[in-house]
Amino acid sequence: MNTLEENGQLLRIMIGETDRHGKMPLYEWIVKQARNHSMAGATVLRGIQGFGANSLIHTTKILRLSEDLPVVVEIIDTTEKIASFLPVIDEAVTEGIATVEKVNVRFYRYGKKK
Repeated sequence: MNTLEENGQLLRIMIGETDRHGKMPLYEWIVKQARNHSMAGATVLRGIQGFGANSLIHTTKILRLSEDLPVVVEIIDTTEKIASFLPVIDEAVTEGIATVEKVNVRFYRYGKKK
């Protein structure tokens, strides 16, 4: 059975959907790295609008179609595992922002309910 401490951390990485690591989308590479490092889990969310350090707005609006929409990768695990994972992705994220915040894990489950 998988367990996760009640007091964990959320690593949130905000990048663009066209950002790449080699030939692979960066968000996909980050998720694969998280799995390879046995992180508790990762989720990728695609935004409909946003801007970053360059202040260029990326949006899904018809008049301004963007191929570089915001993407958020969220990873939750223990403080120690998040700290050890940050150096893995540090150099791969050339544009974007990463934040870490405390989270209270209420449950961490998989499988069918009985």
